[in-house]
Amino acid sequence: MTPEDPRANAGGTLLEAVTKDQLNTGLTGQIRYRVAESNLYAYLFGVKRPFAHVMGYFVSVLRERIASFEAPKALEGAVEASVQVSGAPGEMSIVTGVSINDLRKNLRDLNDHMEHECLSSAARYGIILDASLITGIDPPPDVESALAAINTAHNQVSSDISLAQASADQKIVQSKKAVEIETLNAQAEVEPLLALAEQLRVLHQSGPEVLKTYLRNVRLKLFASAQNVVREVK
Repeated sequence: MTPEDPRANAGGTLLEAVTKDQLNTGLTGQIRYRVAESNLYAYLFGVKRPFAHVMGYFVSVLRERIASFEAPKALEGAVEASVQVSGAPGEMSIVTGVSINDLRKNLRDLNDHMEHECLSSAARYGIILDASLITGIDPPPDVESALAAINTAHNQVSSDISLAQASADQKIVQSKKAVEIETLNAQAEVEPLLALAEQLRVLHQSGPEVLKTYLRNVRLKLFASAQNVVREVK
């Protein structure tokens, strides 16, 4: 069936293509073209139906790109989830980061690739593609529901990871503050002891009698604040 046939591609409304993970998907879009004045010979005499040749070439390039499309490097570290779909010979695995989800996210790259690949149409067929725009990628209904489930699960996992990370960060901050408080408390208990040790060292350097007098005054202060005193009888 040629592109000029009214029945082709669902009446010219939908182009089918198979993704790398063997999913049959539908593509919608538009193509704007004009005759290349610099190569009228190819348009008039090179091929019998130039538009059919250009459309066939465009469809071939597009299907090849869809079939070999992989997620960009930036997305390789994304969390992957899979859903098994039964009903066909064997089972198909739908994996985020490989197929339709990423095709939808990278429509601009797909369109840029198509424009670049179709630059040779003027030299081959005498037709210039002013613009080729893929506007929609629609998988079968059962696959669409599976993709929706994958996206929901992925969003839930991302949310749980974010909450866990926030909780962990909060606990780390609290732990750091607790360590800082305990360190200050320990320093507060040590400082008076260090000051007392320094004071006793200075008194000892002043003479043994001075240290004895200091100790006697300390005992008298303790006796004054005590209600009962137990002394050893010599």
